[in-house]
Amino acid sequence: MFDYELTITTFLERATERFGHKEIVTKTGKDTLHRYTYADAYERIAQLAHALDDCGLDAGDRIATMAANHYRHYELYFGPACSERSVHTVNHRLPDEHLVHMINEAEDRLVFVDPAFLETVEGVADELETVERYVVLDDDVPETTLDPVVDYESFIADYPTEYDWPDIDEETEFGLCYTSGTTGMPKGVPYYHRKMFLHTLMHSHTDVFGISENDTVMPVVPMFHVNGWGLPYTATFCGSKLVLPGGHTSVDHIADLIDGESVSVAAAVPTVWIDMEKRLGDDEEGVLDSLKKTLIGGSSPPESLIRKYDNVYEAPIYQGYGMTEASPHLANTLMTTEAQSLPEDERYQLRMKPGIPAPGVRLELRDDDGEPVEQDGESKGEIHARAPWLIDEYYERPEATEAAFSEDGWFKTGDIGTIDEYGYLSVVDRVDDVIKSGGEWISSIELENELMGHDAVEEAVVISADHAKWQERPVAYVVIDGDATEDDLRDHLLQRFPKWWLPDQFIFVEDVPRTTTGKFDKVRLRESFAEEFGTLPTEE
Repeated sequence: MFDYELTITTFLERATERFGHKEIVTKTGKDTLHRYTYADAYERIAQLAHALDDCGLDAGDRIATMAANHYRHYELYFGPACSERSVHTVNHRLPDEHLVHMINEAEDRLVFVDPAFLETVEGVADELETVERYVVLDDDVPETTLDPVVDYESFIADYPTEYDWPDIDEETEFGLCYTSGTTGMPKGVPYYHRKMFLHTLMHSHTDVFGISENDTVMPVVPMFHVNGWGLPYTATFCGSKLVLPGGHTSVDHIADLIDGESVSVAAAVPTVWIDMEKRLGDDEEGVLDSLKKTLIGGSSPPESLIRKYDNVYEAPIYQGYGMTEASPHLANTLMTTEAQSLPEDERYQLRMKPGIPAPGVRLELRDDDGEPVEQDGESKGEIHARAPWLIDEYYERPEATEAAFSEDGWFKTGDIGTIDEYGYLSVVDRVDDVIKSGGEWISSIELENELMGHDAVEEAVVISADHAKWQERPVAYVVIDGDATEDDLRDHLLQRFPKWWLPDQFIFVEDVPRTTTGKFDKVRLRESFAEEFGTLPTEE
């Protein structure tokens, strides 16, 4: 009878009551910062909730955000959720076709959008079936074709700064995020209060990231990407100072924020930390002196980078493994007592792996027949997972839900991995042929289908190739039956996909190798490309 529902409203209330003086800092311009406190944020979040009431949003209704990491987006993490609605964070980098599908399927009633992304929203607005109003996340509304539209400050102005937050069932949805890059359209992943509460507790565990009130946390990873890896919620729950880079994510801006705000925990895909190393060199300025945990996700960093951050910057790299369906955390770097006793070179080999399961997570490898695979560091199997914060189902996708779970209820991640004698997971391949470029997924299947839609293309196969900066980039093998140049194919793809999805290289061949079952043999193509070209160069 003394229990209570585990909701993210408790994060907001704790931060306000106990750490209301702590700062939330946003980089708003090249040389400007916005500063306010958790107490200030609480008042504006209350105003936002009242504004949603006046818009007629009922419990369970969704709003969409298309925004960078800033204080207004932070307020949208809590205003809808704590008033029993749900926030759908939208990845503005996806093709228009995907954006329309996601917003319509989610039945978003309002869209909150940064000025920088207005053109993207304008391009699809006529196809959005449920959107009633647009809110520009700024002090005023720039010239736009969106209608009706209002600026955020006017939207929340004049409302009370207190709100009677409802008693929410902890099994209520508070957020929705779509996967990207898999075969077909993105799939919606609903997030629930209880699951995020438990995920947040795990994040602050000493054997995970150990985030505490003493930290200054900066998620460089976009807030539309799996809730900013959950870090805005973790920082709020712990009462940590929170630093948000806004749209200013160049390494110069990130370095300045780390140095100027004494950031102790920062999270980004490997590309950011690789570029940071190039900028800093031997770090004579000491700009990373405050950084105690350099968090990496998306793909594993090279050993040389880990050593540099250890020995030169004294800002050790901790990597994690997860996915949208897991909120996202499943495993992370942890030097166990057993691992600490190993020789230095062996310890670094372990640190190049995603790590061991976080407390509350169970990982298992299984073969094609669903049987367990030996954990010897060599035997490969599909990674299966269980955790209290894992997805129960995809939104409106019963077939995908059924395919995602084994008969005994384990989630099939679609990744192929090994687990060694020390319990360290290594991800070695993917079941679906998706390409991870700078932490974002690109679907090889969709690129192939679109290429083969060109009149002059007979066959097309897209593989992933190692890249010096982005870790992976797409390369297309194409069989031509007619007249078409590389520029023709690029122009064709640009009609549907953003520029960063396009293959870095087009290789024209007479035929494509096949497996014994008649499928395109991507393994052979990857091996052939690696032998002939090696790693794709970084553009200068």
